[in-house]
Amino acid sequence: MDIQSLNIDPSAKLNAQAWLDGAYDDATKQAIRDMAANNPNELNESFYRHLEFGTGGLRGIMGVGTNRMNRYTVAMATQGLANYTRSQFPGEKELRAAVSHDSRNHSREFAEITANVLAANGFHVYLFDSMRPTPELSFAVRHFRCHTGVMLTASHNPKEYNGYKAYWSDGCQLTAPHDTAVIDEVLKIKAVSDVRMDAPEGSIEIVGDEVDRIYLDRIEHNALNPDLIRKHHDVKIVYTPLHGTGITLIPRMLKQLGFTNVNVVEEQAVPDGNFPTTPSPNPEERAAMSMAVDLAKRIDADIVFASDPDADRVGVAVKRPDGEWMLLNGNQTMSVLLYYILRQWQEKQMLTGNEYVVKTIVTSELPADIALRAGVKVYDVLTGFKFIGGKIRELEGKETFIAGGEESYGYMIGDFVRDKDAVAACSMIAEIAAWARENGKTFFDVLVDIYKQYGFYKEGLVSVVRKGKAGAEEIQQMMRDYRANPPAAICGDPVVMLKDYQTLESRDLRTGRVEKIDLPKSNVLQFFTASGNKVTVRPSGTEPKIKYYFSVKGELCCRDCFDKENAALDAKIEAIKQDMHLV
Repeated sequence: MDIQSLNIDPSAKLNAQAWLDGAYDDATKQAIRDMAANNPNELNESFYRHLEFGTGGLRGIMGVGTNRMNRYTVAMATQGLANYTRSQFPGEKELRAAVSHDSRNHSREFAEITANVLAANGFHVYLFDSMRPTPELSFAVRHFRCHTGVMLTASHNPKEYNGYKAYWSDGCQLTAPHDTAVIDEVLKIKAVSDVRMDAPEGSIEIVGDEVDRIYLDRIEHNALNPDLIRKHHDVKIVYTPLHGTGITLIPRMLKQLGFTNVNVVEEQAVPDGNFPTTPSPNPEERAAMSMAVDLAKRIDADIVFASDPDADRVGVAVKRPDGEWMLLNGNQTMSVLLYYILRQWQEKQMLTGNEYVVKTIVTSELPADIALRAGVKVYDVLTGFKFIGGKIRELEGKETFIAGGEESYGYMIGDFVRDKDAVAACSMIAEIAAWARENGKTFFDVLVDIYKQYGFYKEGLVSVVRKGKAGAEEIQQMMRDYRANPPAAICGDPVVMLKDYQTLESRDLRTGRVEKIDLPKSNVLQFFTASGNKVTVRPSGTEPKIKYYFSVKGELCCRDCFDKENAALDAKIEAIKQDMHLV
């Protein structure tokens, strides 16, 4: 079938024809012809655009096309990355790059292609011998003094996806202007023949356990109470890697710290890009945690945690006084981590007044309250850990970074890794469980203590999915509508402040006063009500959805009031959802 006769996007026609005419393999060309004959809509979705870097880098469904993850889009992205990196380091005698991958289907293939292209462009490449957690790749970039690095992963996305996280020389994911500049370089590559693929002999160095040991030793230095770990080494831990890379290092790290009662969910310990035991390998979702919680119930565990496929995010479950298990959200886990770390820094007189923590704008205000009361500065950044890494780079040598995190289950402790780190976070969570036991408490008790002291914060999230080209356009129209007609009230609660991160203006709707927001531009809106509630609307940078974040606050008068106050805050969030026509 003639592609030009199809009723599809002109860009899709142009891109698909270029692949048919170009130096692509026969199987790829046949797949294009089959789509043209049998599924023009799929052809349109596969070719109507080029994958773009978002908050998590390059990410998409695996398959044939410019809008899909495949050996060619990976190679072209890498050529663009190589071209841009060379332009930013003129005169360097040897450019260096680190490459790793997770357990997903085709990840090793994509990693080897990435390494070959970089090496063919004059880079000395450090390629991990097998899958590794994303944070170790970030660590390796700085350890080897690399100019760039690439992690092949789609993080917590479904099995159909893969992705490409590009890192700069500071170990942080690409931020402006590098992120868009790399895409500009990729778009200059008009044919796969423009990609260099022949790596000189000896230009790719395979690395393995030697880097693991250095990375794990650095995490061990995070421990604030090693004596308590030794005393309570038998804290009963349940851990699942969800068929991902966490199995390579997290049990090993816990053993190195001294924990002796780590129970791995064996059915999910085998790396598998099909994730056969869970509908989604996302520790934010209850189904992903279910097997771990079931094991915890059987053995009467103290704490449960799960890492996502590339081991940068952590989901946590804790046991309540009634014996039931409760899943913590990312805001709760971050709050407990920060509360414990800052309390220990205070008790050990480690605070000098020059320390800071970082959170994202959609994260709960509870971590900020905890830090500010401890005399520690708080910086807000846009959603995405690359912005936390960027803040560390900005303040390096001026202020001391303690920890950072975001509501989507990502946490960073110390600055030796410049991305969220499940290996370090799981280690600290286990230490908190030991510290809680020493004080006659559980992890849940620590959370309740925080609510009693700082206020009971509760958050909610609604993700509205709109797939494909039409869906992306609908999401953009929704944002335009919110800007043109922002809500005057939410559940009868007047909206008193509007923050628009695209115009970088914060507007007090009572006085009309406008203040500038000192952050990069982003398509995000926040509505603040008179009673202190906060609603954030943000299109996802990596997925076909628009996200609504809700934050409400109450008071917790006593430990026994937890369920009643928790239900009241849930009801308040549900009322806001209904008022905004989201349920």
